[in-house]
Amino acid sequence: MRQICITVRPGASFEVPHSDGYQVYSALLALIKSINMETSNKIHDSQINTISIGGLTGKFLKTSKQGLKRLSQDELYKIRIGVTHPLEEEIFQSMIYPILLKKRNITLDNGVLHVEHIEDRTVSYHELFERVAGCKSSAVQIDFRTPTCIQFKNSKVTEMFPQRIAVFNSIVSKWNQVCPDGHRMDVDRDELGRYLIERPNSRSYDTHSVLVSTVFDKARGHARPIFKQGFTGRCAYNFTSDAPQSFRNAVIALAFFSEFSGVGSSVSRGCGQVHVDVEEKGHEC
Repeated sequence: MRQICITVRPGASFEVPHSDGYQVYSALLALIKSINMETSNKIHDSQINTISIGGLTGKFLKTSKQGLKRLSQDELYKIRIGVTHPLEEEIFQSMIYPILLKKRNITLDNGVLHVEHIEDRTVSYHELFERVAGCKSSAVQIDFRTPTCIQFKNSKVTEMFPQRIAVFNSIVSKWNQVCPDGHRMDVDRDELGRYLIERPNSRSYDTHSVLVSTVFDKARGHARPIFKQGFTGRCAYNFTSDAPQSFRNAVIALAFFSEFSGVGSSVSRGCGQVHVDVEEKGHEC
């Protein structure tokens, strides 16, 4: 598992959409395409598609235009990229990372971002399990930093609340898609409902409608946006007193994994970016 944090500075002040993840995703693909079109197409068309790309985080200026926020050339902004599948990590290691190391500019629709700094973090499954083994926690807190869009099974219904079964079932699915042989998670929906209690922070909770893609509308003769609905905010997930230790370990591992994989759908378009804290009596794991 790999996580890259890119620090950028705008060349000038300019506006971006509130849901800027799709634009950042497109800009990174364009950057790769300028060097290697085959790799760009491989990432765009990948059936694995486990790369998570966060939107821009930082301090934004106010703007009178609805649905937009303004970047300041005096501020630094961060973009976080997570890679969990070995094949996509190989692509990232051989192509994307070298491009970014050259500190090339990232070009958005209305302006340019200059790459200032890159931080690279890798965690093996063995290291993850070692970290989990040292935790004896009664709760996991997840900060859903960008809109998290979780669809109910194959329906068009979207979860608009950090419900425990929806959140962790999404992470289990992502884990089992990329984990090494012998490390599949057998946590089922009944266990998630029985042994976890969600305690959302009402002050931080909010709902959103975010742009995740565009499609060409043949009837209208132009592209139209595709939106998804989701939520942000902090939520603590407390273990019940009778929760088995094996279940606690699995949930903590999944929570840490979600910082790399994201939660829900459209994680490569800026959705589902999270930060996790696992604490016990004021001690952080």
